[in-house]
Amino acid sequence: MAAISNPTVGRRRLGAELRRLRQASGLKSTEVAERLMVSQPKISHLENGRRSAHPRDVRDLCAMYGVTDRQVIDSLMQMARESGRPGWWHAYNDLSNSAYIGLEMDAASIHTYEPLLIPGLLQSPAYAQAVIEETIPLLTAEQAAARLKARLRRQHRIYDLACPLRLWVVLDESVLRRVVGSPDVMREQLEHLNALGAEPHVTVRVLPCAVGAHPGLSGQFSILRSADRPEAGVVYLERFTNDLYLEKPSDVQGYGAMYDQLQAQALDPDRTRRVITDAIKSHIDAGQP
Repeated sequence: MAAISNPTVGRRRLGAELRRLRQASGLKSTEVAERLMVSQPKISHLENGRRSAHPRDVRDLCAMYGVTDRQVIDSLMQMARESGRPGWWHAYNDLSNSAYIGLEMDAASIHTYEPLLIPGLLQSPAYAQAVIEETIPLLTAEQAAARLKARLRRQHRIYDLACPLRLWVVLDESVLRRVVGSPDVMREQLEHLNALGAEPHVTVRVLPCAVGAHPGLSGQFSILRSADRPEAGVVYLERFTNDLYLEKPSDVQGYGAMYDQLQAQALDPDRTRRVITDAIKSHIDAGQP
């Protein structure tokens, strides 16, 4: 098994392997918890990657599952050591979406629908600062600066030419009109959006208000897929306090169908660029005395 530099992904891969071994042994998670004298939620959290596994946990689980291949055991224990190491984003202690950032760092592709704001990966510095300062109450100046720094660092994925993130974005038209920061901030942001939308690995489409009711009215969502398991995926639903992560194949398939419909109703990239350019002109006019 290859070494894994992303701890979030490492925990998920290790958890998936532990789940596979448990199922192959014929044991239920409740039985494993009872034999090890731990809580059943601990076993579930280890298997879904929400909790780091200690090498000792891996050793004990392998023994219970009847794994005798020393190479397999050592490899899994090494995965546990690596997945316990913090990623760069853990230096920012108050980030509420650190689990998402770990998935984003590993993703080969992301499909996202945004009804309210420009997605974080495509935000200009001034727009990102305004979003953070104006939408998260009670942040100190130091906390806001740390969040901005982390958000801009996430954007390295967009500019990584060796392994660029394939990004598809559908934006509600109202996002272009909503003034975040100031008209000048919006002008700069939309120019930045048009420039990134011209990149071969980024596709931006605007969903016109004239479309009326559509599947995206239920809110923002993103579908992340990794290079090693493109057939699978994780649906991310951003919420103010508790983000949701959906991994059931039926959930991923359902949100994939929603995204396909939104993309079909949205403007093509060329018409999108023209609509964004028109919005830029409106913000220029609004900013003039």
